[in-house]
Parts: sequence; C-alpha cells; structure tokens
Amino acid sequence: MLGKTAGGLYWMFRGLERAENTARLIEAGFRIALTRSSDPTSDWQSVIVTSAQQGAYLAQYDTYTSQNVCDFLLREPSNPSSVLSVVKAARDNARLVRTALTTEVWCAVNETWMVLTELLKKPIAEEDVPQTLEAIRQQSALVRGALHGTMLRNDIYNFCRLGTFIERADSTARIIDVKYHALLPSPSFVGSRLDNVQWEMVLRSVSGHRSFRHAVEGEYNAANIVQFLMLDARFPRSLAFCAAAIVENLDLLAQDYGGESRSLAAAQAMLGRCAGRDVSSIFEEGLHEYTTQILRDLTMLGAMIEQQYRFIQ
Repeated sequence: MLGKTAGGLYWMFRGLERAENTARLIEAGFRIALTRSSDPTSDWQSVIVTSAQQGAYLAQYDTYTSQNVCDFLLREPSNPSSVLSVVKAARDNARLVRTALTTEVWCAVNETWMVLTELLKKPIAEEDVPQTLEAIRQQSALVRGALHGTMLRNDIYNFCRLGTFIERADSTARIIDVKYHALLPSPSFVGSRLDNVQWEMVLRSVSGHRSFRHAVEGEYNAANIVQFLMLDARFPRSLAFCAAAIVENLDLLAQDYGGESRSLAAAQAMLGRCAGRDVSSIFEEGLHEYTTQILRDLTMLGAMIEQQYRFIQ
C-alpha cells in the first residue's frame, strides 16, 4: 500500500473519532451545567480546558458560555479541531483513499459530512444542543458500523483502527489529566461532593457511566474511576483496551509488511505500562506524571507510525 493511502486511512479515522469525542465532552459539560447551575461559567470553562484548546478559545472569546463553547468546538471553521473541521478533513481523506474503501464506508463518511455540514451551518440554540450531539454520535456510529460490517480484515482495516484507538487513548488520558489538575478549584475539595460530581462528568464524557455501574461495585470516586478508565481492559475506551488494540493492529501490519517494527515495540512498551497495574501504584507514581508519560508515548508512537509507513512522501 502507498504510504499516502495508509496516512489517509489513519487520519480519516482519527478525525472521525475526535468528532465523536468532542460531542461526548460537550454533552457531559452540558449535563453538569444543567444539573449543577451555581457556576455554569466554570463548567463550560472546564470543557474548553479538557479539550486542550483554551489558548485558541480565548483568542476569540472573553467569556465562557454555552453558546460560545458550542460554536467554537462544533462549528468554528478557524478551529482545526472543531467537529466541522475534522469531519471535512475526514471526508477529504476518504476521497483520497476512495478505492481502498467499500462503497458502504465511503457513503457513510460522505453522508456524515453532508448531514453535519447542514446541521452546523448556523449557531446551535441551547435547546437544540442535545439533538445535535446525538446526531454527531449517530453519524460516527454509522461509519464505524460500515467499517466493521463490510471491510476486509487487512492492512487497510488495520490503519483505520490504529487511527481510532490512538485518538481515543489520547482523549481518555487527556480528560483524566486535566480533570485531576485543572477542574478542581482547590486540593481541599479532593473527595468532596464537587470532586465526585466532576469525576462522574469524566465518566459521562467517555460514555462510561452505565458501564462503570455494571463493572464496579464501589462508589464514584477518583480511585475507582481512574482504575476503570485506565486499567479495565473490558471497557473499549480505557487506556488498557486502546493500548491492546493498538498492539494488535500493529502486530498484524508487521506480519503483512515483514521486518522489524519499531512502532510495535513502542506500543508493546506502552501496553506494559497499562496492563497488570494496580491503581494505587499509579497514584504513588503520580497521576499527572503517569498520564503525561502516556500522552508522550502516544505522540511518539504516532510519529513513528507515520515515519515507518511513510505517510508523508
């Protein structure tokens, strides 16, 4: 496969995953702002901080409101990480690699772009935010279903899945790290009701609220939620699950292309930092230090994959 095609597949699915993650993050912030309305400005600020776009946001807005945050994260054309921007980029990549995709996958990506372009052409009224976010999630699920249901399990499929899981792991790690350091107003709030409510928001932002209740007998607190989101390999958005999926797909690519795979070795090392760990050892190491290292690993791994498979030629 040409490196340019591999890169198009990889980045197409990174973009689609980012769009879905952004929608889930906004939904969590929207829910918290509605149910705990004493400080909605802080709630919406936390959404921007968690998305790692505070600098770009403040260059355009001086207040944190639901309208401003939703416009910036959903439809702002100058924001390369807005849903509208990443979906357009995903569709452009899909056109680039059209012959590598089944008709169903291409049509699903193209439909997603058309639906969301129409949906996001005007500012979203606050009462329409839930329906808009649901549409983004549904379109993402449509593409994912077409991929799973119609694509051969070959190198094309593996590059698509790599993009998904690297983006998903990055999102989960970033959400946990920013929550721990930025969303809580003071260390004295650790373990408080406010702290637990915000950890619950983290769960909702990765659609893990119901799964957590099924998988964990304990209460909503930092230790239980970090254990679930980082180390529980049953949950498809946990770091452990994503790391295992990255290793699996890189291993299959290594078998297809032969030779030594530096990216596979790096992914296996990252998986080793997630598998067989106890959450207490992560807190002893330092949650910020641990998530920062994971984010560095993911950045390094992404660069290694691009170089090894010659995405840019």
